Parts: sequence; structure tokens; C-alpha cells
Amino acid sequence: MASSVLWRTLGRTKLLPSHTLGRPAGCTEWYRNFYRTPEVFGVAPIKLHMPALSPTMEEGTIISWLKKEGDPIAAGDPLCEIETDKATLTMDADDDGVMAKILVPGNTKNVRINELIALMVAEGEDHTQVDIPTETGTPSAAVDTPADAPVPTATEDTSSSEFSSMRHVAGGKGHVDLSPAVRYLVDSNGLDAAAIVPTGPHGRLLKGDVLKFLAGDPSSRRQEVVAPTMPSAPTPLAAPPPPPPPVTHPAVPPAAAEEDEFVDIPHTSMRRVIAKRLTQSKTTVPHAYSSIDCEMGSVLRLRKQLQGSGVKVSVNDFIIKAVGQALKTVPEVNAQWMGEAVQLLSNVDISVAVATDKGLITPIVTDVPSRGLQNISETVKELAGRARIGKLLPQEYQGGTFSVSNLGMFGISQFSAIINPPQSCIMAIGGSRVLVEPTEDGHTTKTVMTVTLCSDSRVVDDALASTFLENFKENLENPFKAALL
Repeated sequence: MASSVLWRTLGRTKLLPSHTLGRPAGCTEWYRNFYRTPEVFGVAPIKLHMPALSPTMEEGTIISWLKKEGDPIAAGDPLCEIETDKATLTMDADDDGVMAKILVPGNTKNVRINELIALMVAEGEDHTQVDIPTETGTPSAAVDTPADAPVPTATEDTSSSEFSSMRHVAGGKGHVDLSPAVRYLVDSNGLDAAAIVPTGPHGRLLKGDVLKFLAGDPSSRRQEVVAPTMPSAPTPLAAPPPPPPPVTHPAVPPAAAEEDEFVDIPHTSMRRVIAKRLTQSKTTVPHAYSSIDCEMGSVLRLRKQLQGSGVKVSVNDFIIKAVGQALKTVPEVNAQWMGEAVQLLSNVDISVAVATDKGLITPIVTDVPSRGLQNISETVKELAGRARIGKLLPQEYQGGTFSVSNLGMFGISQFSAIINPPQSCIMAIGGSRVLVEPTEDGHTTKTVMTVTLCSDSRVVDDALASTFLENFKENLENPFKAALL
């Protein structure tokens, strides 16, 4: 172990190598100073905490670690895969170093943000000698204190010193500060550190205390304090028991019905966040609903012509484009409630609801009015594909100014949806259906689709909702006129 000798002279201190022979002139005392070494005090770690990868994230699932203990790490390297409330993302390293200790293994659910999940050490440090902190959870988490844990006094010295790296470990009857050497003696001999009388400063247990305890010195053993036995009060004479009540034969209760079998399905992180946000929206946002029927003949004919030319677009792509054009024409709907004011948004970014195995997610098609129909179709397909495998980036599903939810492909003719705050509207799209109408010559048929605008009535009143729906209907029924291409 590296060491040096401190010589004190006339109130000043000189540092000389420990092999120096003799005492310098004028020096009256000497002290030995031990430098910090990994074998005794451990290596200071770089702490890795659970990151907040989305504004709504409160906890997540560590799916897997991409680095093992001992692996070298460069800044920017992916460390682990984390499933948030919206997608699966990677946590990247901010510094160079070595992975020292993984504290939260892969496939661990409900890991709170800011919880300590792993430790790194700097390059050149021995990762096997890492100092493991006592921190095991979020800083705000409440820690239960045992009833018999000692309470520190106001005079206790809590300043840092050369012993600051000694760990605070639990003993059998309280918490005891142990140095590495003392801990080794206690652990290797299976001792309870709280049972040994400490003689060090501030009640610290020393190596000599443990050795005296092992040698059987009675002065080193804590004495159990036994509460004195209080004399019991004289037992009063019992009153004579009352006469037994008359014997009755109660009716035999009916046999209990067998309990129904059930299976509990744990909530995913995404499902918990969806439930929280839907409840918040439905209880704090005044929803209003307005529906209108749109004749789909022109869109269906145009779609068939485009398919003949090799351009594949869906009815939903026409709807997204028509919504974008309507928001450009009626910008008061492209707004959100801000408490003290209604904020009109200049960008028209439409969130498209996509169903996944883990819940609903809404990737965003940005700047819809400036996009062509084919570009919208390609963008929606690409975003929906990555949404279903949890590979969306946060900026691809956070934000949006208006939402569209289409259940027409599932045979739903009409429905209402819940607004996604802070947006003020969501349009619920039903399926197309054929209607027969009488004419002078007999009858005719037409294909119609019902859409329902679900709006925040604080922002969009009934008149404004009607104006927007009329404009949307005009765009959809006249795709060439509305320049939907």
C-alpha cells in the first residue's frame, strides 16, 4: 500500500517518503498517511439512472442490456433497450468507460425514472473494485425505517473524511459503519456487527473490537437489557357465569357457490399511461360531438383510377388530406386550450391512431397540407409499421394538432372518440355503407360514410364544429376541386 510520512515542525507539516531514514531537524512528531487505494476503498462509480424518454413516462421496462459487465463503452454506445409508455428505445452512454455493475437486470418491469440501474467506471479503473452505493431507488421514494434503528443525534459528526467511502451496511439490530477490514472479519466469521461493543470515534466499530469479541472478551459483547418484571395485579374474583342460552338449531345455510375462475393480466407501461390520460381527458375536458355523412363515390372512383396507374392509396389517406385542407381553411379548430387563452397553431400535424398489441399509439404526419396524397400514404405506412414493433422515435408520436381514428375497416359504422389533450379535436371515422334512395325513375344507390367530430367545447363551439365538418365534407366529396392530390 502506498504511504508517506508527515513530519510536523513549528506548526508546519512536511511530506516525505516513508523510506526516509532519520528525523528532519526541528521536527518533533511524525504521522503516517495512507493514500486511497482500490483494494481498500473501492473505485468511485459513474451512476446510470433510469432516463425519462418521453414527457409522460413515469416508469418503464428494461427489456435487455446490450453491454455486459466488463465491456468497454464509448460515448454514444447503446447500453440497454427500454420500453416506455409509447415505444421501445435505447439508452445511450454519455461517457467513455467500462460497464462495472448491472443493478437492474433485463426483463424488469415498472422501473421508476431516476432509479439507479447500473454503474460504470472510468477508463483504466478496475471495474471489479467498484464502490456500490447504498442508493437503490428513486430519490423521492420513501424508505421504511425499522422501529429499533438508532436515531442520529445533532452532535454526530457527518463531515466527510478519509472514511467517507466506508459503506453503511445493515447489522442484526441496527445500522453499523464498517471499514472493509472490519466487514471482512464480521462476514467471514458470521458475526452480528450490532452485537459487538464499538470503541472507535463516534461509535465506530474497530478491527480490534472484533478480535476481542472473537477471543471471548466479555467486555466486547453487548449486554441484552431485560426489562424488569412488574408484579401482576391481583386477579379479581370472577362473577358467576350467566345461565346458558336456550339451544336453537339454526337453519343450514345454502352451499356456497364455487368461485368463478379468472386470470389477472398485468398492465403494461403503455396501458397504464393510456388509462391515466383517457381518464384525465374524459373528466377534465368538456367533450362535444357532431356527426355528418359524406358521399364517397368520387373518392372511390378516383382511388380505383390511381390503382390502375400503380398508385396505391387508401380511403384513410384521402381523409387525412381532407382534414389537413379543412384545418387550413378553418384554422380556429387547429388550436388548444391554454387556460388563460386559446392558442392557434400554425403547423397542421395530424396524429393517426394505430392499434398495436400493447395499446393505441398515434404517430404524426407533419405538415399535411403541403404533402401529396401518395406521400401521405407512404408516410402513414412507414410510421404504422414501426409503431407496431415499438420502434418510433419520441418526436414521431409526441405533439400533433389534430387526431384521426378510423374503425371503418372493423365494420364500425359510427362511433365517438376521446380527445387526446392538449389537442382540442379528434375525428372518428366509420365504415362506408350503401344507401338506396328513391328517384322519379325508380331508385339509386350511393356510398356514404359517417364521421364524428369530438371537440373540446371550450375551444370549438357547435357553430365552429359545423363549419369545419361542412368544409371537410366538401373536400372529401370533391377531391379534384379540393386539390387532394
